[in-house]
Amino acid sequence: MSDTTKPAKVLAADGTPLKRSLNRALRLQKMRALMLIAPLLLFVLLTFIAPIADMLFRSVENQIVSTTLPGATQGLKDWDAASGEAPDEAVFEALYYDMFLAAEAKEHTKLGTRLNYEETGISSLFRSSGRKLDDIGDDRIDALEDLDGVWKDAAFWYALMSGPDGAAKDNALLKAQRKRLTDLTDDPHSGDIGFEPGAEISALLPRTASEYTAFALFTAIDDGKVVAKRKPWEAVKVALTEDLRSSDTASALASYSGPGAAELKAAQVVVANMEPLSFRDSFIDIDKNWGDVDNWQTIQIYSPKYTTGYFLNAADMQKSPDGAEFRDEKERIYGLLFKRTLFMSLMITASCIILAYPVAWILANLPMRTANLLMILVLLPFWTSLLVRTSAWKVMLQQQGVINDVLVWLGLVDDSARLIMINNQFGTIVAMTHILLPFMILPMYSVMQTIPPSYLRAAKSLGATNWTAFWRVYFPQSVPGIGAGSILVFILSIGYYITPEIVGGTTGTFISNRIAYHISSSLNWGLAAALGTILLAVVLLLYWAYDKIVGIDNVKLG
Repeated sequence: MSDTTKPAKVLAADGTPLKRSLNRALRLQKMRALMLIAPLLLFVLLTFIAPIADMLFRSVENQIVSTTLPGATQGLKDWDAASGEAPDEAVFEALYYDMFLAAEAKEHTKLGTRLNYEETGISSLFRSSGRKLDDIGDDRIDALEDLDGVWKDAAFWYALMSGPDGAAKDNALLKAQRKRLTDLTDDPHSGDIGFEPGAEISALLPRTASEYTAFALFTAIDDGKVVAKRKPWEAVKVALTEDLRSSDTASALASYSGPGAAELKAAQVVVANMEPLSFRDSFIDIDKNWGDVDNWQTIQIYSPKYTTGYFLNAADMQKSPDGAEFRDEKERIYGLLFKRTLFMSLMITASCIILAYPVAWILANLPMRTANLLMILVLLPFWTSLLVRTSAWKVMLQQQGVINDVLVWLGLVDDSARLIMINNQFGTIVAMTHILLPFMILPMYSVMQTIPPSYLRAAKSLGATNWTAFWRVYFPQSVPGIGAGSILVFILSIGYYITPEIVGGTTGTFISNRIAYHISSSLNWGLAAALGTILLAVVLLLYWAYDKIVGIDNVKLG
């Protein structure tokens, strides 16, 4: 008869199953460990991960065009740039209303700056147009206000656009409203000064209601003023004249009896006798470049909220109606800068290896007391300002500098043919090799210290020469230190920009100098972010290649 009795569960001291108790203890242990490293993780997240994420976002973000010109960009979706003609009247009308609000908010100059990165001259086009928008339709506005002074009255406009709660000129409700407005505070969040256009007036005058709403929101939120105390923008009055010219509005106005009905009917008669307003001709009168298809094509291409344009510019390419294409040969600078940066970084790394290896070997094989004294000389540059060290090389390498003077004194160089060693690649390599040399010496020294001298003695006792013993026994064990120092120096050099800026001139600067220029001078942060992203990708790719070829596990710091 088989034994069907189940084995007894192993219990902990508190009576719970041992397995469950152990799992709980492990979870608590992991939570404690996580809490210990949480400050460091938060610090890394805020200072490293978040900036990189922001850089990646800025390299594709392009919302300023569609946000600043929502109506115009919507109308440009159906425009064909291949026609060779500027967009139709509807797009120019939308541009007028978009630009008017942008000019009031001082956003049109920012938009011009953004588009100027893609098409030179657009910045001045937006800036000059923003100053002259008030001139568009001014004859219509003058005729409207000459007809009846009520169109200058802020309270009347508020009453008209508020719908049933408003009132026409000279009636008791409007007088009461005027009295109420004098008692209002300037708090934009007060319920008394909020604005919502009436449904009837919105259906009757759609353009006017839309523009007055934009004016009201800007006045209350951005300016912090009472809407009913502020005269509406010229764009609101232009929108009114456009509405009154509409045949739909003319037929609907006949049955309208709400606030301002008499004034609207009188204005409609005057507006109907005016010449049609051409927004297209008005913009071209302001600046003939509004008729340039290339400018409109740029707005159309960069109207989406996200773009690959920055990355294309970073690759010496540009967006066009036919897709991505390379820029003119004379405008391709970033590819050259990337190649120069990689080449010079490799040269600096190789120079540091050649100079650092014998120094590290000597330090590792000297008595500890002597090695510590010499190590102070290696560490001494860390106690000296980077700008001081770089400026010292600028003094030493110039044609009237110390090195040239010594060479002339020794007779190695003629005084009329002094060497040009500054403001070029040579000066950058020399200065940066000096600055980054300690970062190569320290990893090499720490690894060489761990190599037992007995290995070399054993190799020599077996008949190896000094060179064979070094090359076959000592050098392979020092390779991890070379790898660690090379990665450190290469990554530091590829992102350096202070030293190349001072001693590099036009031929010795890195891509990092161009990134710094776009961040601090041209303010083209999108292109700077794209260049930085490409540089990051190149470094990660080289790191991956190094891992495949050498093996990152072979990199040691001692």
